[in-house]
Amino acid sequence: MSLSRSIAGRVAIVTGAASGMGRATARLFAAEGAAVAVVDLDLAACAAVAAECGNGAKAYALDVADGAAITRCVAEIGADFGRIDILVNNAGVSSFCALDDPAYEDVWHRALAVMLTAHQRMVRAALPWLRRSDAARIVNIASTEGLGATPGDTPYVAAKTGVVGLTRGFAVDLGPEGITVNCICPGPIRTAMTDAVAEEHKVIFARRRTALRRYGEPEEVAHITLSLVLPAASYITGAAIPVDGGLMARNA
Repeated sequence: MSLSRSIAGRVAIVTGAASGMGRATARLFAAEGAAVAVVDLDLAACAAVAAECGNGAKAYALDVADGAAITRCVAEIGADFGRIDILVNNAGVSSFCALDDPAYEDVWHRALAVMLTAHQRMVRAALPWLRRSDAARIVNIASTEGLGATPGDTPYVAAKTGVVGLTRGFAVDLGPEGITVNCICPGPIRTAMTDAVAEEHKVIFARRRTALRRYGEPEEVAHITLSLVLPAASYITGAAIPVDGGLMARNA
């Protein structure tokens, strides 16, 4: 058993890596010595992040809602790098939609396809490679919306709640093989999804709802993700870890 606190030489896949928490995670992993497969919808945006990362990072365009494309992309990554040690399922979409909105069904299906079904497909596609690693790590990015609910956000809440359950299920299934599976539940973080929220409203919300009274930064989530993928993080699995500035801890 390796209790190293280094991911140097490891190969990591990060989905949704063109911006926000995914980009911060890819850059941090690369800075720590990992070779990163930067995966997102836009190849040019992925290439820009891969260039920021350096250390042999490569860009891959992928719509994670496309199961066949996931199979092809993961196979390509495995062939290009010769190994896969770490998988971070981070890709997501904003899914606010009122129950009586005519678009609700479409929003629902897209939310589950991108933020839940894609996670299990990515894991299953990467599993043959992960099984060869001596410290295979899977981290799913859920949300505090998987621990509670905001009005008008049921497709997102359902998907993220599913991620928490999926994480626990995979942790139990893969535990005998030494593969750890955990999820992170970010709270209010400054990403593209929250860019539409006016700064004054961000300040009001954070002061009212979080213990730290501020929004978090993508890098703060990335550092917790890094902690979970270290070889030394060998006895934590099935956990759902809030990274929310104390949002879930605060009653008033």
